[in-house]
Amino acid sequence: MSETSEIFQSVVRARRSLRAFKPQAVDKALLEKIFATAQWAPSNCNTQPWKVHVASGDVLEKLRSELPARFTNGDISMDFPYDGQYDGVYKDRQFGAAMAMYAAAGIAREDKPARHEQFMQNFTFFGAPHVAFLFLPEPFSLREAADLGMFAQTLMLTLTANDLGSCPQTALGFHANFVREVLGAEESDKLVFGISFGYPEEDAAVNDCQTDRAEGNAAVQFHN
Repeated sequence: MSETSEIFQSVVRARRSLRAFKPQAVDKALLEKIFATAQWAPSNCNTQPWKVHVASGDVLEKLRSELPARFTNGDISMDFPYDGQYDGVYKDRQFGAAMAMYAAAGIAREDKPARHEQFMQNFTFFGAPHVAFLFLPEPFSLREAADLGMFAQTLMLTLTANDLGSCPQTALGFHANFVREVLGAEESDKLVFGISFGYPEEDAAVNDCQTDRAEGNAAVQFHN
């Protein structure tokens, strides 16, 4: 295995969803370098069909202060349906990941108030100093959403390679209209999800959460 291969493998395995961040902002020059690198993600016919708004400072604090109440009050506006159903092994993986996260945070399965409180931290971005909101311009759909996913993965790996942490959050797509308003995004740009990121809080127990992965031969078949 080459040195480059070993470095890349270590970055891929080091990336995980973190749920506690230091308030320290990331230097603007480093942010620009990271997002310029992520822009090299592949896309169908090199269309690069994504738009990204990075919220920090006062803009982020406005979102952080208002989103929890909006969710509690049922003020939901989603650009894409949240109606997927998990069954079989996929349900098992979802349940296992949730239980691993709650266990790392010291929350018992039967403690529903604590579980709800942990969930609500989605809307305060787990204390992160930055959030990237990922949009698809109309009329893009499933094919282009796959391209946006490749951009998101490239972004998160680049963050990891620069000693930063991240957490992709579908919950940040629950308030598309309000997010668009605060960010000044165009009405035709549809919010898919957000990624909270920053410097990891090393002492936070919840960041010790580790989830496993299926063996390669469980998801991949080779044909000769």
